[in-house]
Amino acid sequence: MEFIRDNIADRFRDKSFDIAKRDYKFMKIKKAKADMKMKYPNIPIIDMGVGEPDKPAHKSICDILSLECPKSENRFYSDNGIPEFQRAAANYLNNLFGIKNIDPKREILHGIGAKSILSILPLCFINPGDITITTIPSYPIISTHTKYLGGVVYGLPLTRGNNFYPDFSNIPNIILHRSKLLYINYPNNPTGQVPTEEFYKRVIDFAHRYKIIVVADSTYAPLTFDGEKPLSFLSLDGAKEVGVEIHSLSKAFNMTGWRLAFLAGNKQIIDIYANVKANSDSGQFRAIQKAGVYALNNYHLIDENSKRYSRRFDLLVNALDEIGFPVSKPKATFYLYVPIPKGTADGKIFKDAEDFSLYLLEKSMICTVPWNIPEPYVRFSVTFEADNEEEEINTINELKNRLKKLKLVF
Repeated sequence: MEFIRDNIADRFRDKSFDIAKRDYKFMKIKKAKADMKMKYPNIPIIDMGVGEPDKPAHKSICDILSLECPKSENRFYSDNGIPEFQRAAANYLNNLFGIKNIDPKREILHGIGAKSILSILPLCFINPGDITITTIPSYPIISTHTKYLGGVVYGLPLTRGNNFYPDFSNIPNIILHRSKLLYINYPNNPTGQVPTEEFYKRVIDFAHRYKIIVVADSTYAPLTFDGEKPLSFLSLDGAKEVGVEIHSLSKAFNMTGWRLAFLAGNKQIIDIYANVKANSDSGQFRAIQKAGVYALNNYHLIDENSKRYSRRFDLLVNALDEIGFPVSKPKATFYLYVPIPKGTADGKIFKDAEDFSLYLLEKSMICTVPWNIPEPYVRFSVTFEADNEEEEINTINELKNRLKKLKLVF
């Protein structure tokens, strides 16, 4: 059956975007974590690498799913979604972000999670040779699918020196004139940086000037604290003329595995997305959408998550600061992006973030996620397992004690 391998599409022969190779660091960390569990079964791993909520969806949301699931009218394909979900999404945008000028019928459409939406959008706009501009680091889906289609990805580094915002001023003209899409993600994974009105205005001006479509991934937008108000890209004048925004129920409502999100904004973008989506999937199960309607209408449920993450950040930031990490509390998300130390007092030198992350796991049973580009950082997540505040305190104290024994040098 050698002809099977010969018939694989050429796009999967391009090793520059081989997912397994690119994400080898995650596989390596995952394998190392499994090895450490086997080697030291009685020492619990402190897992700060999890990128999803540590709690299930609220019982009231689950109750709606249980109620709707057996109903005969919910068994049908939902295709491009049910009107109730579109209306709930529009109300949610108004209630949380003050967006009043959204037409739920023409400017909102659901997706089977943000990942699905990001995989479909390049099909709508990217021809061979076209460019998607994205940030580095970045959630990779829109970039991967751009490359599948013969497009090119141009990265804008997010560095501490630029407060983890992209710099549009140094993009070569040859890139600008071939670019179709700009992907941004704020509040940002992994840096935790939040958007500002000034930043979004720069994005809108940039998009207008170079006729580039903006895809604003606002998955973490509602998860803010310490007085930070949620901000939507679509709340800025001119945003809807140049782009769309993705909102997901995964992180805000702990509905990660439920796979439910929506795209909102420019009606022409929504129209072509709807056309491609209709030929890609048959929509999310209606009962899940109706549970989503309940969640969006009861957005106050997000507050419990925000309070928990804020409380855990206070503990984690204080602990890392005591160890010597140059760190400050983010205003949103559940991620803390931390520069790696130089080495240890006994002469160990960390060559990069992956080296440090593996060292933490092997020496202290602490799991993090490393990034080397554009700068060597590791990401701590406050979605670690803990059933109550006492367990949170105990976990962070144990983390601090383990880190102290390493005698890190900064």
